[in-house]
Amino acid sequence: MKVVLTGATGFVGAAVLRRLLADGHQATALTRDAGGALPADASRRVVGELGPDLDCGDALDGAEALIHCAARAHIMDDPAADPLAAFRLVNTEGTLALARQAARGGVRRFIFVSSIKVNGEATRPGRPFTAKDMAAPADAYGVSKAEAERGLLALADETGLEVVIVRPVLVYGPGVKANFHSMLRWMQRGVPLPLGAVNNRRSLLAIDNLVDLLVTCLEHPAAAGRVFLAADGEDVSTSGLLRAVARALGRPARLIPVPAFVLTALAALVGKRDVARRLCDSLQVDITDTTTTLDWVPPVNMDMALRRTAQHFLNKETH
Repeated sequence: MKVVLTGATGFVGAAVLRRLLADGHQATALTRDAGGALPADASRRVVGELGPDLDCGDALDGAEALIHCAARAHIMDDPAADPLAAFRLVNTEGTLALARQAARGGVRRFIFVSSIKVNGEATRPGRPFTAKDMAAPADAYGVSKAEAERGLLALADETGLEVVIVRPVLVYGPGVKANFHSMLRWMQRGVPLPLGAVNNRRSLLAIDNLVDLLVTCLEHPAAAGRVFLAADGEDVSTSGLLRAVARALGRPARLIPVPAFVLTALAALVGKRDVARRLCDSLQVDITDTTTTLDWVPPVNMDMALRRTAQHFLNKETH
């Protein structure tokens, strides 16, 4: 299959590209510039910034499917004067400009990597998010993704473009950046953390599982027009995750049992309430609809994925 991919130099997109090539697909990466290494057997088309004025030229001609991984990513302390406008420009308007050109170019299926933030920020005990829940984004990033989803489904009705929406939870794996990478560094260095009493439940997603799901969505006849939640299918507490990461690194976990309500109160005093909520709140998803509709099972379990992530981290740290 001839597949076009955005975000091919990013964490998720690079993994998708490697899998497409390994499976024998013809893969073309749409990039904003010529920077960032790509595998030798991948094609590249430079199309500029993702936004309302995106012009792909003839880059989509002959493509059967497009996997859209590129996005303006969520960051904790956004420097933009108007974060919502900045997210909409790329994640909403850019996505819809790309999809309209895909429809005109004869692309059959458009797979959109959205976010669980469309569902919300946290779940109550025993009430995981499902694909049928009403969208309830709580921040600008989630709003921009939700608006893109609505626009894509409307475009599908107008044009016949087969839209598939995948909402992943936090993705981790070899080469992961941001907060997960910081956690690896903390555990490797033996930093004491006041998280030993956090007994929440959180869903995570190994990069290999996300890639496998996206590739499954390329051709599965039941995928068109659907929204799928993506996770490993194994939930873990923050304290449990830290202990599992420490084991994978071969280090002891130095966790101090401070009650979650105390952490949240202290964090609020120093303006870090959102950080504490991410560490202490639950966020669970139910992937039953995903697994049954697509006859799909996550191929990698969390323990194996954490070991691979830790080994890659250790190799990088020692070289």
